[in-house]
Amino acid sequence: MHMKSALKLAVLGCALLSSAHPGHHEPLDGPDVQLYKRNVQSGLQKCSTEYQNTGLQARVESRRKAMIALHRRHLRIRDTDAVLNKSHQATHSMSPSMSEKEIFNSPEKVCLLGPSPEGETGPYWLPGERVRSHIREGQAGVPVVIQQQYIDVETCKPVPDLYAEIWGCNATGVYSGLVADGNGNSADQSNYNRTFLRGIQKTDSDGVVTFDTLFPGHYDSRTTHYHNIAHFHAKRLPNNTVAGGKVSHIGQIFWDQDIIGAVESTYPYNTNSIPITPNAEDRVVNVETENSEADPMLNYAYLGNSVEDGLFAWITVAVNLSAVHYPYYTNVYTENGGMAVDGTSDGSPREIDGGLPRASSVPS
Repeated sequence: MHMKSALKLAVLGCALLSSAHPGHHEPLDGPDVQLYKRNVQSGLQKCSTEYQNTGLQARVESRRKAMIALHRRHLRIRDTDAVLNKSHQATHSMSPSMSEKEIFNSPEKVCLLGPSPEGETGPYWLPGERVRSHIREGQAGVPVVIQQQYIDVETCKPVPDLYAEIWGCNATGVYSGLVADGNGNSADQSNYNRTFLRGIQKTDSDGVVTFDTLFPGHYDSRTTHYHNIAHFHAKRLPNNTVAGGKVSHIGQIFWDQDIIGAVESTYPYNTNSIPITPNAEDRVVNVETENSEADPMLNYAYLGNSVEDGLFAWITVAVNLSAVHYPYYTNVYTENGGMAVDGTSDGSPREIDGGLPRASSVPS
């Protein structure tokens, strides 16, 4: 008898035994019950054998061990104060030339950006950014090499072939590709044609992407941060952009206050007269870390003898691949540069791709 039939018989048998003779128990099983037990036992034995032969049991045990390890790491990180009071500077030599396993199996791997609560997109995401890893474009400031490893929060395994997108402001707090009040010189229309510090990369077999970018500056009411979006099942188009699929993760990543202070004392960061908002007062930092197991701070190491020589940073990002998010945007990149549009709001019931522009409207 197949397992499915045995289970049906099990449900029926329990119902009959509980309803036909309430409060009374037969001293011995009748023939029907004995047959039922034999069928169930046979089905369970077959299921157990197949479970082992296919390797499913081993994979489940491995997954459970990984999940336990993940949650043990989580126990070290519980709230905003714990995150802000922890130094994320590497305690031993680290560099981009090290293997991915060395980097993401280091003691600093406990820096984990979780999928819940999800960070907000902000108004400066531009659909149509290009697939590339070098995004500095000659911008002045402290160079940064960032490596991110994306893992599936349900399996704790790396997520290959996911398109990870990052963007941030330059040293004086300006985002490329748009013109808006609060984004540098609002009369500078040429900023529509700029693309600095924006890019998308496809994760490798270990779920890792690398971006050659810049330490961001600051602007009014926000601490220093990068934005991230993860595109799952997206397709790379001939014009070197991505479209389709779904957005499974929206987040922001941050730096320790100590390293922010060190960078902000250098040129051209120190030409920005806007008051610095510390991490402890930043709304998004508090949202992402309050009563949460997430640690959205970057681990980092100096690339040279001084901060001006550059920094190497890394973080593990846990993604819920079944989630669907609809990033907010007010501008898009077109073949003629950036363009203001009527944006979509977070949670808007738009197309599954989160309102991404069609192939005809992204840059060539």
